[in-house]
Amino acid sequence: MTEILQTPKLVVVFGGSGFVGRHVVRALAKRGYRVRVACRRPDLAGHLQPLGNVGQIQAVQANIRVRWSVDNAVQGADHVINLVGILHESGRQRFGVVHDFGARAVAEAARSVGAGLTHVSALGASADSQSDYARTKALGEKAVFDTKQDAVIYRPSINFGPEDGFFNRFAAMARFSPVLPLIGGGETRFQPVYVGDVAEAIARSVEGKVEGGRVYELGGPNVLTFKQCLQEMLTVIERKRLLVAMPWWVARLQASILGLLPNPLLTGDQVTLLQSDNVVSDAAAKEGRTLAALGITAKSVGTILPSYLWRFRAAGQFQRKPAA
Repeated sequence: MTEILQTPKLVVVFGGSGFVGRHVVRALAKRGYRVRVACRRPDLAGHLQPLGNVGQIQAVQANIRVRWSVDNAVQGADHVINLVGILHESGRQRFGVVHDFGARAVAEAARSVGAGLTHVSALGASADSQSDYARTKALGEKAVFDTKQDAVIYRPSINFGPEDGFFNRFAAMARFSPVLPLIGGGETRFQPVYVGDVAEAIARSVEGKVEGGRVYELGGPNVLTFKQCLQEMLTVIERKRLLVAMPWWVARLQASILGLLPNPLLTGDQVTLLQSDNVVSDAAAKEGRTLAALGITAKSVGTILPSYLWRFRAAGQFQRKPAA
């Protein structure tokens, strides 16, 4: 009797060539899915190919600002994932267009082909936020649920991992600067979450193991202040640096200048965002909308940072031996 082989499901990942995206693509490829990565520059997505078998991962051109390209990218999809987001505005990349219009475009495209949808937002998203980033993220969530009521929405805290833009950036600064700034005194609280855990949560939603129509808040096992994050990083890279408190007004002044650069270290909107804690809410914990509720044991900063920040040590991967 001839055995009929089923074609693996096709998952389309918008923004799959970015930091979070490469980990999501890897988690999906390990499960045997066919993965179509929709990104603006597929010619720069070659680093994804080794994450799967030959022909398993395909990069296609799509821009969530251009609706027809979104519709084309989702053709034949069984599930759609939207990871697209920006931390600062530049050129045509505006918060409202990317986070709100783009989210609705992806949701409508997924609905049109009958595909499931997983949308990645951000912890702290709120329609009442003074931050344009957080406010448009909330508008994007509303657009998703208005379009697909059974969608899964994830709100991760700061993602950390080998290619992150947080610990890597401050570790790079510590190589040359004797001083690191504590914006607003460094008291803002975060709940850094390992990017691999976020990718696992997303993959489980594709498998149908996550209840739709809910917003899940993803945070790591530890709540750390901004100052504690930098102290943890400095311990890992074995460097001593002076941590100097930067008042909010100084941070805003500095951001007004740095924000003019093509890839700014700090913007005024980010300063506004840093004035609010970025941790999982008590309601999410009580209602089972966390990593733990999804059956995922979150990895700590102390466990993961040494695996990739060693390159910022003076001796690189070769740890210094304590004096006898």
